[in-house]
Amino acid sequence: MCGIIGITSKRTNVVPEVIDGLKKLEYRGYDSVGLAVNSEGIILIRKGAGDIDRVSRRLNFDELVGPTAIGHTRWATHGPPTDTNAHPHTDCRREIALVHNGVIRNYASLKSYLITRHRIVSDTDTELIAHVLEEELSDRGDFIEALAGALHRLEGSYALAILHSREPRRIYFARMHSPLIVGLGEGTNAVASDIPALLGITRKVILLEDGEFGYIEPDKLVLFRLTPKGYERLPDTIVSSRVKSIEWTPEAASKAGYPHFMIKEIYEQPQALYETFNGLIEDPSLNMAADILLKSNRVIVVGAGTSYHAGLVFTYMLSVKAGLPAIPLIASEFKVYAPSIGKGDVVIAISQSGETYDTLAAIREFKSRGATILALTNVVGSALDREADHTLYIRAGPEIGVAATKTYTSQIMALELLSLRTAERNGKIDRDEAKRLEDKLGIASNITMDAIQASDPIARFLAKDFSPRSMYILGRGLGAALAKEAALKIKEISYIHAEAYPAGESKHGPIALVESDFPVFIIATSDSPEVVGNAIEMAARGAKVRVLKPNDLSLEVPSDENIMVHEMPPSGGEVMLEPFILIPFFQLLSYYIAVTRGYNPDKPRNLAKTVTVE
Repeated sequence: MCGIIGITSKRTNVVPEVIDGLKKLEYRGYDSVGLAVNSEGIILIRKGAGDIDRVSRRLNFDELVGPTAIGHTRWATHGPPTDTNAHPHTDCRREIALVHNGVIRNYASLKSYLITRHRIVSDTDTELIAHVLEEELSDRGDFIEALAGALHRLEGSYALAILHSREPRRIYFARMHSPLIVGLGEGTNAVASDIPALLGITRKVILLEDGEFGYIEPDKLVLFRLTPKGYERLPDTIVSSRVKSIEWTPEAASKAGYPHFMIKEIYEQPQALYETFNGLIEDPSLNMAADILLKSNRVIVVGAGTSYHAGLVFTYMLSVKAGLPAIPLIASEFKVYAPSIGKGDVVIAISQSGETYDTLAAIREFKSRGATILALTNVVGSALDREADHTLYIRAGPEIGVAATKTYTSQIMALELLSLRTAERNGKIDRDEAKRLEDKLGIASNITMDAIQASDPIARFLAKDFSPRSMYILGRGLGAALAKEAALKIKEISYIHAEAYPAGESKHGPIALVESDFPVFIIATSDSPEVVGNAIEMAARGAKVRVLKPNDLSLEVPSDENIMVHEMPPSGGEVMLEPFILIPFFQLLSYYIAVTRGYNPDKPRNLAKTVTVE
């Protein structure tokens, strides 16, 4: 999710182009920046926390000169945003420098092995890659052999650009589950994490595939592919056949060709889920967080807006899987519980930015009364991260659109992993069952992409003539929690009044508003098949009812002209996957309604991305 650019050229200096490429990636968001230049066989590195212009002035980036350079804008994951943690990172002898996007899943075991053999100076998973590569190069001698060996030792995701001091006009690269692109110019070749960084150099690109690695020189590209036990070189004819010409404008390129950031970020959810899962599944902090919950007197879950809705899903999963009750609390209403909070209570505070005013006010009050604060955030080093006693990080990357999409599903991923780990550690499920469920969550990224692709044409079609003044979104159990977020998306993006209710509550008042053609969406989840009865009640009063359900969920829905059933991808009978299957439809519906009405979905009126006022 960070920014990578690497350029090698027949010319004497590419540093200004690398800096320009990094600036074209600023839209992705970052907290630190750095460059590495191969200058006549000596690798020069300058890096620091802060934005490009400020760090450049402080460290005099303009003094760097060389024909080959790599640059990076970092969005912190392992370790806070500091000068030391900024990329590039090096091996012990500073003969290798590299930049990295992604998450190394076996970070903990690698560090345990490497820390007694190498001088490790940062908190990052990235630095470990440099030391693994250093070891492989010492054993094998040939850099490609060493790179292949190192890649076989890594688990997780990576996009890498690498300099080796002995090869002053060559950049090595590798990709696994994190985007990386090769740009082919005239006497100048490049690699980058996203197309905008390449547009000033060339419009001819090759989109690398998972498991591919190789190197570029000013007029050469050599590409290899990992095999189960080694690697193989791809024939030049195959490589040349994959060259594509990019015709995007720079603005379109920053959105990867999508018309808005919101739709881009909806489609980025599978990648964000993959990164979050792999970043947490072997992270010791997950076990620590579970133990904190199990030692608590009470668990209070605090958040605002979408983060509160993610907390509702968590309270459901924590109860169902771990048998542990939790109190969900809207952050701005923290005074309701403040007098009763004390030592032994645990407050889980959820905030995408880590700067949400209401959430910070709540945790400060609760902490002053002796509660332990467990934070979940997307931003390392944020106020919430700094003030919490323990933090779990999602890895959704920067989210530009005001309406939360990929951060919501990433929060759910992290919280479901926490509920499973808690259930295992308190004996509610054994290790075999925990592993089975974790494996299910491991494929959530694929299921989410299937759900997006299935939902897109339906949402696009419905949005064409969808103009009610008001609507209901109903569900039971998990579906009731999801309905809250679905209704919020409709309200904040399309400006249609959408109200979410537990479906069983609808007949205790809300059903009075239902009349002919009143739109009602039912979120059907596997824990609550009785929601069909509520669909029938609504249809009997003339409502136009649409039921959203996984296609392997068997529901006896009667044939009725007022009831339409939309089948989404299967959940395999696992309720933990259903948020990823059912929520994309409402994200897409709100987006397409907004676009159809001429609204800007990236900047809904009266709203801000991070609410920092009371």
